Amino acid sequence: MKKIILLLVLSIAICTAGFAQQFTVATYNMRNDNASNDDSVRGNGWKQRLPVIVKLIQFHDFDIFGTQECLIHQLQGLKASMPNYAYTGIGRDDGKTEGEFSAIFYKTTKFKLLAHGDFWLAPVTDKPNKGWDAALPRICSWGAFQEIKTGYKFYYFNLHMDHIGVVARRESAKLVLTKIKTIAGTASVIFSGDFNVDQTSDSYAVINTSGTLKDAYELSPIKYAENGTFNDFNANTKTTSRIDHIFLTKDFTVKRYGILTDSYRAKTKGGDKYEAKLPSDHFPVMIVVDHQ
Repeated sequence: MKKIILLLVLSIAICTAGFAQQFTVATYNMRNDNASNDDSVRGNGWKQRLPVIVKLIQFHDFDIFGTQECLIHQLQGLKASMPNYAYTGIGRDDGKTEGEFSAIFYKTTKFKLLAHGDFWLAPVTDKPNKGWDAALPRICSWGAFQEIKTGYKFYYFNLHMDHIGVVARRESAKLVLTKIKTIAGTASVIFSGDFNVDQTSDSYAVINTSGTLKDAYELSPIKYAENGTFNDFNANTKTTSRIDHIFLTKDFTVKRYGILTDSYRAKTKGGDKYEAKLPSDHFPVMIVVDHQ
């Protein structure tokens, strides 16, 4: 009887080892907390939005995700509200804490950060500067991760491309592909961000037709994408333009893709009615992937 039980246990272990492992990836431009804009006046200030964003992340159970536009205090607020996550990244203005980050958050119970780095989207990649026709300095942060349960290793690259420079976006796409080959080699790669262009642009095509990476939207058999990804804090906006993307190497199998159009209700200025509000001026993109 003991031998039979032992054989059953071993059989289950062998079968389980062959199963694909699954985790959730996302990218989310959370809108910078800028005192000079009118977000707070319109009821879209960071203090109002932070608790909703935290609940959204926790409910949809993001395992690892790229962020865009967050300043250091925003990242600290997220970290304090979600102690089971850590992040990697530096500020684009000084390479330390100043300016917006392209930080990568990950569950510390699920992943181990093995190595990390950052480079600027410019001909000079190792110090803060603007590249080509870009209006602002732009940075890409990356991490080498290991899944604790399985030992599976992969790289994650995350960025926010320039909103003005057409040449900068195209050259940035080429630069990141080169960096991925240099840094990650033949390892599995996830590449996410706010690319500031949709699926019809040439800089998007540079990546999606590279033979190295493919848009998760195209790879997924199940798509929940009833809107585009930029909403300008307007809950009634409707577009087919996807400017936030997640690209993957062929090592991953995409099971599901979604643009999460979650909204919440907040009181109007008069305080006697409620209106639909959005946690950011972008909707997050979420995917579920398998790997062997």
